[in-house]
Amino acid sequence: MGPKLLLLFIVGDILGTGVYALTGTVAGEVGGAAWAPFLIAFAVATITALSYLELVTRYPQAAGAALYTHRAFGVHFLTFIVAFTVMCSGITSASTASNAFAGFLNDGFGLGFSDGSTGILMIALGFMALVAAINLRGVGESVKANVVLTCVELSGLLMIIMIGFYAMVQGRADFTEVMIFRSSEEKGWFLSVTAATALAFFAMVGFEDSVNMAEEVKDPVRIFPRIMLTGLGITGVIYVLVAICAVALVPVGELSNPDNGSALTQVVRAGAPNLPFDRIFPFIGMFAVANSALINMLMASRLLYGLARQRVLPHALGLVHHRSRTPWVAILFTTALAFGLIYFVVTRSDATAVSLLGGTTALLLLCVFTIVNIALLVLRKHRVEHEHFRTPRILPWIGAATCLFLAGPWARSAAQMEQYRVAAWLLGIGILLWAVTWVWNKATHRPGDLSHIEELSSHHGDSPRN
Repeated sequence: MGPKLLLLFIVGDILGTGVYALTGTVAGEVGGAAWAPFLIAFAVATITALSYLELVTRYPQAAGAALYTHRAFGVHFLTFIVAFTVMCSGITSASTASNAFAGFLNDGFGLGFSDGSTGILMIALGFMALVAAINLRGVGESVKANVVLTCVELSGLLMIIMIGFYAMVQGRADFTEVMIFRSSEEKGWFLSVTAATALAFFAMVGFEDSVNMAEEVKDPVRIFPRIMLTGLGITGVIYVLVAICAVALVPVGELSNPDNGSALTQVVRAGAPNLPFDRIFPFIGMFAVANSALINMLMASRLLYGLARQRVLPHALGLVHHRSRTPWVAILFTTALAFGLIYFVVTRSDATAVSLLGGTTALLLLCVFTIVNIALLVLRKHRVEHEHFRTPRILPWIGAATCLFLAGPWARSAAQMEQYRVAAWLLGIGILLWAVTWVWNKATHRPGDLSHIEELSSHHGDSPRN
């Protein structure tokens, strides 16, 4: 891969559901200064990305956080927890995208369903079933296909920015609003900013998957860090500009009200009322979040398959369909978890489905990023013979501290505390499966082994078709 293709891949990996679905919710936490949480989330993500860059150039295998955790600590259970947490983040992210897809489809066709209604639930579940069907059929992904998807996602966000400047020229944008910070009295400014940042962090995730492409780049030590940081910078600037345009064109109270439909669709409608962009934008949004859902469910099912093949989860989860060569049991299991999540948050939660599931994704990954930063501090004691990227010494400490802080309950409002409940249920299911498998392996004298954790992301022999 050359620098241009790599840059498009990284930008496409980060762009997606977060900014399309959560801009209004972030604005509801802090008012007109909605750009600030995105900027802080960008800074935290960049620090952790630098740790990933050093680790991936030290150990150029594709298993990511699980590999670094195992090399640093050598504790099989901890390695399993990290790998399963990454898998759970994929399921919650795909579930977020499914609910966002339902919202965009509702806007695009003018169906009139309210947030949390049975209509939205049925669309989200139907879309997840379609994703499962595609996953079962087998999907051949390529970097060139990702370029097309990235261009579509970018077009929607650039449309928002251009409409914002167009409205400013027409005198219909109030950019003074972007400097106004509002928070409720019971929260205070600090809790409001940290809660919004923890949520906005969901928009920045994806860079951790991009490190797997380092093996496909010529001279990765020189090229990959520069391109990855450039990609992070581009997405950070886009997110900040989108947030500024959103609050300048639509009052925060309307922007953050889920009954008004997608926040960004409201922005398009307010900024260009005489143009048909508001009828086009929901379909761009559907395409963007659909791509995120499929990619995350592919990742989750393949990672679950890998854990089963390592004998740390039930053997049945590693079964491969004889025709499609896809891990059909793992796909059905991850889809069932996604169905449960979507049903629970739509029917039984006071929070909106998108904000709860997106926040849970950010929570899970913030915990993983904390461990990754600590792993780098441990692994620096072990020298490697080849040249690799080196991040400044202090940054892994800062990365671990900031990620741990944003993962804590002090960084969440009362409504966001349910994220811990969702995360606990998911990890509880994983630990239960691990315990059952451990007892079975001990009884049959076939111990599970995570020593070759890099195989979780490999596709050899009878492994599933990606």
